[in-house]
Amino acid sequence: MAYYTVGTIVNTHGIKGEVRVVATTDFPESRFAVGSTLYAFQKDQATPVTLTVASVRQHKNFYLLSFEGKPSINDVEIFKQSTLKVTDNELESNDLRPGEYYYHQIVGLDAVTVDGENLGKIKEILSPGANDVWVVARPGKSDLLLPKIDQVIKRVDLDQGKVIVELMEGLD
Repeated sequence: MAYYTVGTIVNTHGIKGEVRVVATTDFPESRFAVGSTLYAFQKDQATPVTLTVASVRQHKNFYLLSFEGKPSINDVEIFKQSTLKVTDNELESNDLRPGEYYYHQIVGLDAVTVDGENLGKIKEILSPGANDVWVVARPGKSDLLLPKIDQVIKRVDLDQGKVIVELMEGLD
């Protein structure tokens, strides 16, 4: 079963079993909805703990979650610094508009220029601000950083396992 990260528990909040979560998903409303199942991966633990969201509210830049069967701070303190994940069963394709993709769909694809030159494989996606940056691992060269803008990313072909790109001046 594949798991995908949706947030990190950074601390507890109050004494009634709430935790502060930094979301790393574009869909926090559905991922953290009451009744949702999340999997907490703790450091040095191979097996995740299954948690069901009992309540959710937003507070500053965090989501405050409580979980069924965990009514006090003592029940949730062990989850500090845990990574919250969902399974591929919880990913809904209707979350995405045409032309949008999950990170795991992009990472591993070949980056190919419009002229057919293979640049390398996309190894990670950075989110520094206005737009994502796709990092391409190039054999024998330093990594290539491709901004996720229409002028650079021309087409994503999941069936062929490649992304067609047009290198703008200064990118290479």
